[in-house]
Amino acid sequence: MQIRIEAHGSASRDVIWARYADPSRWAGWARQIVAVRADGLLRPGLVGEVVGRFGTRARFVVTDVDEAAGRWSWRVRGGVGPLRATFSIDHSVSEGWSGLEITGAAPVVLAYEPIARLALASLVRA
Repeated sequence: MQIRIEAHGSASRDVIWARYADPSRWAGWARQIVAVRADGLLRPGLVGEVVGRFGTRARFVVTDVDEAAGRWSWRVRGGVGPLRATFSIDHSVSEGWSGLEITGAAPVVLAYEPIARLALASLVRA
């Protein structure tokens, strides 16, 4: 299953990109994240772990980054119980806007959609 989510706000493209580019900042705009363990900034091959609320953990690998085009992608393995799966997320950024496309098993995508919507709305706020 694949869904696309978009959010518009007053943050500039540079601010939005900077919030993505440094995984240590993800918890500041994505309320579902408590911490991110990664060695460095956003780049292809970056691996790490997202620590979520209630002790959930998701391992990830960044598969593509094109800062000039405002795009990056990653593959995530996480979830709990029957919602544990691997899925991919493709991100896009432009002035005052960010979007993402989530691809994976329907139960995981549908469970993550409302969480992703809230995070994106926070990401694009100035």
